[in-house]
Amino acid sequence: MLNFTNKLVTKSLLFSYRPYLVKEGFKNLSTNTSRNIKRGTFRLGLTGITVGALVGTGYSIHYMNKPRAHILNEETTIAQVKDLPSIKPTRFVKNVEDKGLELTLYQYQTCPFCCKVRAFLDYYGISYNLVEVDPVLRQAIKWSPYRKVPILVAKTEDGYQPLIDSTMIVSALASYLFEDNKKDLPEIVKCFPSVSYVDDDGFKKNEIMNRYFIMLNNRKDLQAIEQKSSEERKWRKWADSVLVHTLSPNVYRTSEEALQSFNWFSDVGEWEANFPAWERYLMIYVGASAMWLIGKRLKKRHNLKDDVRQSLYDECNYWLRAVKSKGGQFMGGQTPNLADLAVYGVLSSIEGCLAFKDLLNNTKIGPWYFGMKKCISEHEGAKSI
Repeated sequence: MLNFTNKLVTKSLLFSYRPYLVKEGFKNLSTNTSRNIKRGTFRLGLTGITVGALVGTGYSIHYMNKPRAHILNEETTIAQVKDLPSIKPTRFVKNVEDKGLELTLYQYQTCPFCCKVRAFLDYYGISYNLVEVDPVLRQAIKWSPYRKVPILVAKTEDGYQPLIDSTMIVSALASYLFEDNKKDLPEIVKCFPSVSYVDDDGFKKNEIMNRYFIMLNNRKDLQAIEQKSSEERKWRKWADSVLVHTLSPNVYRTSEEALQSFNWFSDVGEWEANFPAWERYLMIYVGASAMWLIGKRLKKRHNLKDDVRQSLYDECNYWLRAVKSKGGQFMGGQTPNLADLAVYGVLSSIEGCLAFKDLLNNTKIGPWYFGMKKCISEHEGAKSI
């Protein structure tokens, strides 16, 4: 009986204490579990960071060390296209010559690179269609994988031959015009292949080879032409790589100048006639705001002086000293050469801006500039081809 009683008491005590034991047990279990979860989370996070760092470092090393030969010196030529979308030309420029060329220029009226191409075409009296491209939406060149202007398209027997890059366009057309035994334009375009390469930052870039060279094989005076061409190439490169970079920080120097410039772009480009009102306002106000901000960055990128006007004046004076050293009115002597046309084209893009008025007032560029304008308007180059 005693044993039974003891067992009964023990059992009763056990049942009476069970809630406490269960409670304490869960409490301890909860505390331990919480600690384990925190430790697990911390370890998991630490592991994730470590793995991420190792993977990231490994990938970076792999990327930096991986062979890039498959994209170095990747050469392509500009292919002909069978058809073009039906886009009504903004206007037709009828000059004295066509030389068997049917050309359409896709452009912004005040883009310095487009102005270079027009200066060449007008100087040599070549007729062409002109399509004004909306600089914001660029709908007129959606057909092209190349998304910059100018794009010049020449009609051929097999379709259309696009030409891209203003310098390449001028060199290809000059090669066509100046060669004694004419070649087809598509054959000449093959002399200007596009080569892909990886720059120091690991980005893929494209460069058009030979773009400053005139491709002549059958001229008797090749040696004399090459002597002149070397100096000509130097100044064409200068126009593209130095002079042109002084423009944007000057014409977009202040928000007021930026807006004035875009209103002039609208007038000279006939945006009111060529685009819907909403698109025109978008181009003017969004364009002016964006370029005012971009102009600040370009000033720093190209190491212009705090007074950006002075950088523009300095470069133009540098050009004028070189012209004077040649002893004639132009870099080409008594008649303009391709360097004259390049520099004129670049400067003509800002002719209606406040920066250009200041340039005329603070340098002696006027006689050369307006002499060039007269030669181009009278198609003086047509006499030499």
